[in-house]
Amino acid sequence: MEQAENISVAGWPRVASRGRRQMSARTFAAIVFASALFSAAFASWIPLQASILTVFLFAGPHNWFELRYFLMRLPVRFGRSRNFFLVAFGGIFALTLAYVSLPALYYANLWSGENWTTAIAFWNTGLLLWIAALVLLRGRQTSRRDWSWAFPVAFALCAVNWLRPDLFSLAIVYVHPIVALWFLDRHLRRTKPEWLATYRRCLMFLPLLLAGMLWQLSRTASLADDNGLFWRITQHAGAELLPNVSSHMLVSTHVFLEMLHYGVWIVALPLIGASGGILKINSIPVANHSRGFPRLIGGILVFSLFVVAVLWLGFSVNYTATRDIYFTVAIAHVLAEAPFLLRMI
Repeated sequence: MEQAENISVAGWPRVASRGRRQMSARTFAAIVFASALFSAAFASWIPLQASILTVFLFAGPHNWFELRYFLMRLPVRFGRSRNFFLVAFGGIFALTLAYVSLPALYYANLWSGENWTTAIAFWNTGLLLWIAALVLLRGRQTSRRDWSWAFPVAFALCAVNWLRPDLFSLAIVYVHPIVALWFLDRHLRRTKPEWLATYRRCLMFLPLLLAGMLWQLSRTASLADDNGLFWRITQHAGAELLPNVSSHMLVSTHVFLEMLHYGVWIVALPLIGASGGILKINSIPVANHSRGFPRLIGGILVFSLFVVAVLWLGFSVNYTATRDIYFTVAIAHVLAEAPFLLRMI
């Protein structure tokens, strides 16, 4: 049971790299460095167009790659992690349902939206307490960790949230893309520890790149948001909440971080073999195990590819409406990252 719970990922790169030359840490670092420079330049040059294009092309596929990665990290039997996963999946379902219900009730004229800020504050509080519970449960799985600090920190963040829940939510928008870099760090530590120092040196360059972007774009005029789509993009980046900050800088920064996020899930992790053969179901432990569920996992992945195709179709027919729906429903994948990242710590 314990072996099933703690499935080793050491063999993933060997599966993915069989029959081809291994990539070096220097080559990987060069790809990361060049991708970051290109993303920064592209997002700074035409931020609105870059946002539209990257969401159209990569939003759906990156969710598929995330789903596949999470399935690879899912144990065949929960064992001692049963309570952890019960809280994790229960929280994902409840918080997603609450998040989706708020705009649905508003557009159905069942709620005026007058207490929107209060509703968001309650949702953020639930998110923080849920993460704290996961941290505490994860810490109890080994005697080497003392994560009893989780709830005091969560309570302090709850207090900050209730001061300005709208700004707290905006902070989540900007922090979420960076979580992908943490996933890549933890995966490299498990599978390619000899690359870890090189990767972390690349990460040290990221704040300098961001500082350069902010300095350059802080002097630019705000973007024209004279149509519904451009207005949504600027509001998503915080233009209304930060009226004294150039919306050009805000949108460019957010698009840059999102491009890094997409790059980790679609390019970086598959390149180092984290997907174990993208279309190979037998590379997923919960499907390949004698007590696993190969048909169920295969069905989930095939159906998810269908959803990606439908998303592309929706973007083609009505980009603005599809974008609104996507960024509402996609909160589920944001929440799912928390428990799976904690499992890697």
